[in-house]
Amino acid sequence: MAFKFHRQPQKTFYLAFSVIYLVLRIPVWILRNLLPAWRPRRQWSFGRSLLVEFINAATAIMLQTSLPAPEPLEKMSLSASKTGFVWVEPAPHLIAGDVQRFAELNGVKPAKTGGFWYSRPSEHPHGHKASPGEKVVYHLHGGGFVMGSGSPSFSPSAVMFKGLLEHVPQFSRIFAMEYRLAVGPPFPTANPFPAALIDVISGYRYLVEEVGFEPNNIIIAGDSAGAILAYQLTRHLAIEDFPNLCNAGALLLLSPSADSALRRNIDSMRQNTRSDYVTTWFDAAYGVNALLGSLSSDELDKPWLSPGSIMFEDAAVKGMFERFPPTFILAGEAEMSRDSMRILRDRMKADMGDKVTYVEVANAPHDFLGLTILEPERTEALREIAKWAASLV
Repeated sequence: MAFKFHRQPQKTFYLAFSVIYLVLRIPVWILRNLLPAWRPRRQWSFGRSLLVEFINAATAIMLQTSLPAPEPLEKMSLSASKTGFVWVEPAPHLIAGDVQRFAELNGVKPAKTGGFWYSRPSEHPHGHKASPGEKVVYHLHGGGFVMGSGSPSFSPSAVMFKGLLEHVPQFSRIFAMEYRLAVGPPFPTANPFPAALIDVISGYRYLVEEVGFEPNNIIIAGDSAGAILAYQLTRHLAIEDFPNLCNAGALLLLSPSADSALRRNIDSMRQNTRSDYVTTWFDAAYGVNALLGSLSSDELDKPWLSPGSIMFEDAAVKGMFERFPPTFILAGEAEMSRDSMRILRDRMKADMGDKVTYVEVANAPHDFLGLTILEPERTEALREIAKWAASLV
């Protein structure tokens, strides 16, 4: 169980013990990564190997104490001129079908939220009206549905957006949505599925109806859990076929968490345990449990949340992707969840053919665009995204 030591004074004692234990483990990490043949990947540097060890250990400590929480939206709005923050109104008229049914089961209501604009220094002020033919990236941050932010103060997002704007000239602006984060036991349950999806639906309406972007000029994007939200938004728009809100022009999935149940019986989950830094996160399974709310895992562990799961046959999703726009999937070959992304790729290609572009970067761990130390893989991936973006009509 996660967060066994979230209360005081146990939290303080656990943190003190964990720091001491972490320091004592450093010599072990040094020894087992000293030679290239002993590292998770022979091609990795000594520094990268130690970084992965440290992130896994730090995540384990965090998952027994508390998660970092983003600033309240009201506080974010006070520095809007500097950070690019804008408010986004709810869109209850766009909640329909399965999303409405799940919302009723979990008692989720639409809510006012916000997001952040990013652009190159020479561009117009944040949030200005769309120019004719202008493309925008609508990005949904990662964090397992329970943490993370699109704010400039959240380093992984800021690093990723800086890279996209530097390397992909077709992307003039990025809008990063602040969706509600799920909370689960041992804390009081809050914002279960589909709270985050309802929020990102509102953000899409904001881009089309308030900022004036043509849907075919919007690239829905996301990393990790945010990539599954991007997929869910695209699917919702495809299924419901709103007369005044068409689907986006493209979909960009960066290390999508394509199997919510994190099946240990796929090869990459066993092979890449040491080469990825999400081992302890997968073991805790807190994000998925928080997302469920009053729903059973059987209700959510379906194509809505796990399009890359091996627990259902390809026939179960046959035809599901036929109305999807051109899609780019980025995976790291060293990711534990790599094989679920390959399954998602194959299922999408069965429906979409050449509209699916899949790039798997050798020796790259999960969600590697957000860490500058993960070079040259990071720049290699950004260049591949730029090639794909140039091919979009």
